[in-house]
Amino acid sequence: MEKSYPESSGIKSWAEEDRPREKLMQKGKQSLSESELIAILVRTGTEKNDALQVSKELLNKVKNDLNELSKLSVKDMLGLSVKGIGETKAITIVAALELGRRRQSSEVKEKEKFTSSRDIFETIYPMLADKQHEEFWILLLNRANKLIEKIQISTGGLTGTVADVRMIFEHAIKSKATSVILSHNHPSGNLSPSQTDIDLTKKMVKGGETLDIKVLDHIIIGDNQYYSFADEGMI
Repeated sequence: MEKSYPESSGIKSWAEEDRPREKLMQKGKQSLSESELIAILVRTGTEKNDALQVSKELLNKVKNDLNELSKLSVKDMLGLSVKGIGETKAITIVAALELGRRRQSSEVKEKEKFTSSRDIFETIYPMLADKQHEEFWILLLNRANKLIEKIQISTGGLTGTVADVRMIFEHAIKSKATSVILSHNHPSGNLSPSQTDIDLTKKMVKGGETLDIKVLDHIIIGDNQYYSFADEGMI
């Protein structure tokens, strides 16, 4: 069970305008650092460290990278062995980060028209961000390059997932799509396409020519970045 300690010698002894909660109320959420925001979730510290120091230690464990922190499960976070972060606090932090990810996803407006690889990335990234396994998705478009449907084709492990060419074209035909965009993620962050990625793309392009369904691009998603087969002249 998590143990809470009094903060009489910690945050409460600071000037009121410097305490995270009070600072947020007086100066707004933008004025707080990432460690201060996490300190509000942590609420209490230990006998030796206040909540802000505990939060800083937690961030240090992930090299001050919020993206890496957001990938952690409760078990992973507890495995960092940060004093002051028990199960209850780990659950609170994981839940808050997941809410942030879902907000990002809900804020992405459907593109009226896809005109660049960046448009594709901005649509697909929120669905694949922070995933610890590979997933393969397709975007089906009409003649005006407007989105008809987003479909998850498969989910796999850390290093790969299987995408069935026939299944992809079956979805495209049912939706009366005239073009398709392929996309999957690399949890490792390495954006380089594998030979399997290249072979699949070639099969899709060839099959699309027969069915008059154009493969516009294949996007590989990494840590807030992407690789575009079309941009690289691979399609």
